[in-house]
Amino acid sequence: MKVIRVEGVSFRYRRAERYSLKDVSFEVRKGEFLGIIGPSGSGKSTLCLTLNGIIPNLIKGEFSGDIVIRDPRTGEEYNTRETPVSELSTVVGLILQNPESQLFNMTVEEEIAFGLENLGLERNEILRRLRWVLEVTRLKGLEKEFPPNLSGGQQQRLAIAAVLAMEPSVLVLDEPTSQLDPLGRNEVLGLVSLLNREYGITVVMVEHHTDYIFRYADRVIVMNEGRVVLEGRPSDLLGEVETLRNLGVRLPHVVEVSYELAKLGLLRRPVASEEELLTQIGRPSR
Repeated sequence: MKVIRVEGVSFRYRRAERYSLKDVSFEVRKGEFLGIIGPSGSGKSTLCLTLNGIIPNLIKGEFSGDIVIRDPRTGEEYNTRETPVSELSTVVGLILQNPESQLFNMTVEEEIAFGLENLGLERNEILRRLRWVLEVTRLKGLEKEFPPNLSGGQQQRLAIAAVLAMEPSVLVLDEPTSQLDPLGRNEVLGLVSLLNREYGITVVMVEHHTDYIFRYADRVIVMNEGRVVLEGRPSDLLGEVETLRNLGVRLPHVVEVSYELAKLGLLRRPVASEEELLTQIGRPSR
């Protein structure tokens, strides 16, 4: 089932000279993990803002094309140009780069419950969802904590928890680890993997740490100057290393190393993981 259809979307911010998106088209299937990579300024963040209707409903500009979101639970379809962001938030949840920009309540539990209260849900349902997201995001025991006192990884997990409590079918994450240290990054990326693999939530994620994208994404879109320039499985993109380099995409170290070894004839092909590299060179993986 296709849960997102992006059809010929172009967008230019007000007073901007150039389009941030130019005739972008792609689809996302239910349960898929779609990674989006590309150099800075390629339109990745703008694309994220279109997927839950913030563009063009709240951020105005010159918008054309259509984005259709399908709720897999009901089969109902929503055109983002015609659907309020508040309504789309129960189907598509958006996580931004800086968790502090999404956190504004006094405690962890108040932050998670805020959106649920605005939906007018009954108290028992709010408590049920609160218990579940605290458990799955590993924030149980921190209910009364003041969000600014949390670590960076905990704050980002709280931002995800607040969105997850709305029970969206799709999570869109715009570089959710860009401001985190390695520990916080692993916490957040581990949670995203869990939500996708164990709970079947569709994930669309922009991430500059491409090692994670190459390792876990089902499919990858590469953007440059507002356009989709490459699309395919991570294994397909291993044959486009020179193109990705020329675009300024930072590749995983293992891809860079294995590509050079393949050029020297020491490997059959580039690989995306250390395990594959060790297997090809005849050493057992750890």
